[in-house]
Amino acid sequence: MTDHIVVEQPSAHQGVQLIRFNRPEKKNAFTRAMYRTMADALNAANTDANIRATVFLGTEGSFSAGNDIGDFLAAATSGSMGEELIDFLYALVRSEKPLVSGIDGLAIGIGTTLNLHCDLTIASDRSQFRTPFVDLALVPEAASSLIAPRIMGHQRAFAMLAAGEAFSAEEARQAGLIWKVTTPEAVESQTLAVAAKLAAKPPEALRIARELLRGPQQEIIARIDDEARHFSARLKSAEARAAFEAFMRR
Repeated sequence: MTDHIVVEQPSAHQGVQLIRFNRPEKKNAFTRAMYRTMADALNAANTDANIRATVFLGTEGSFSAGNDIGDFLAAATSGSMGEELIDFLYALVRSEKPLVSGIDGLAIGIGTTLNLHCDLTIASDRSQFRTPFVDLALVPEAASSLIAPRIMGHQRAFAMLAAGEAFSAEEARQAGLIWKVTTPEAVESQTLAVAAKLAAKPPEALRIARELLRGPQQEIIARIDDEARHFSARLKSAEARAAFEAFMRR
């Protein structure tokens, strides 16, 4: 467990598990310990009948700035994405309960791509989505190279994942990445409210409907693994070392 991830079941929203990113001083950049805590919470929810939906929330102005640069540099040295991150991605795919996210502000890298695994996402009108993978001489992750083109079409997915173009909240909604746009003040309450509505539905019927909509898990797992192989190889490349050095000089 890490204080940078707060896991709770709000009393006012029965059946909802809340996973809150709580590292505002680093714009909720994810460390390996944070990934482990989130993966454990998602896996535990699968066998907990009291949990019928899981919500991801950040803090004011930041959903997540992506991976922690210190962990990233350590990964670059070892040439691995880290098992904690992979386990978290697997847990997203294998979640048997609906996943809902509420975004206010920055959603960078995996702060964007994890929402591809969410069933409903509400974002504030000041939110921004960006995945600078190629700018860091890396490749997309979280099966985003599979899921994003299905949701957005090739050109929008390419603009986001390869060209690294930033998407506003409204552009993300039009692309199908998120469901609704609201005010910063309303993100949390609306996200928890919609999760509570899902938690109140017949759970087995909702589970089957969700599985039918999402499609085979193994295809997504296979793409996560394929991306991870490329990602790990890129981390050891001269291109990536140069990109990281340039990033650190900013």
